[in-house]
Amino acid sequence: MPLKLEDKKALVTEVQAVARTALSVVAAEYRGLTVTQITGLRAKARASGVWLRVVKNTLARRAVAGTAYECIAGSLHGPLILAFSREDPGAAARVVREFAKGNERLVPTLVALGGRSYPASDLERVASLPTRNEALSMLLGVCKAPVARLVRTLAEPHAKLVRTVAAVKDARAAAVKRLVSDLEHNLRDAVQRSMRFNLDGSVASLAIVDHYLAQARSETR
Repeated sequence: MPLKLEDKKALVTEVQAVARTALSVVAAEYRGLTVTQITGLRAKARASGVWLRVVKNTLARRAVAGTAYECIAGSLHGPLILAFSREDPGAAARVVREFAKGNERLVPTLVALGGRSYPASDLERVASLPTRNEALSMLLGVCKAPVARLVRTLAEPHAKLVRTVAAVKDARAAAVKRLVSDLEHNLRDAVQRSMRFNLDGSVASLAIVDHYLAQARSETR
């Protein structure tokens, strides 16, 4: 049943409003599809955030005039369904692609986004665009990377200081141990030499040396 003039104006206004905010559009011939099949396609489209309607080409050309999809006006031929993505750029392309797999009578003719029209052969590329949630996850990952680098950068001076202090402490402990070792060797040598002249005091001298060496070792721990 032909649309009345008022109905045509209302449809043009509706399509134009959708086109002004849509992220992409897919046009597909539906010749041979049953009413039931088209109804099922509409249901899938709604569930995916896609606005889908059968629109006569003359009305579609008027509707896209002055919008980012004016570029498709010259390519609208035959009985077409227009599917506009309202949330994800690839949503309409995915809906049409999946439905066409089991319904060969639905034939994509073009896809458009960003003010440019592309042939139906590019439908797969557009359908592969990330969903809104995937895009947000990717953006979050990109935003996190600089923050992580900043945290590492801020932490690096502290880490370097800790490593430097530890290295100084180890070097100091090693030097003290060498000094104690040298002292132990020299004192024992001196006491042993003195034993030749004072045999009675040799045992006491060695005990004193051991006492002071034990104190030096405990201070280096």
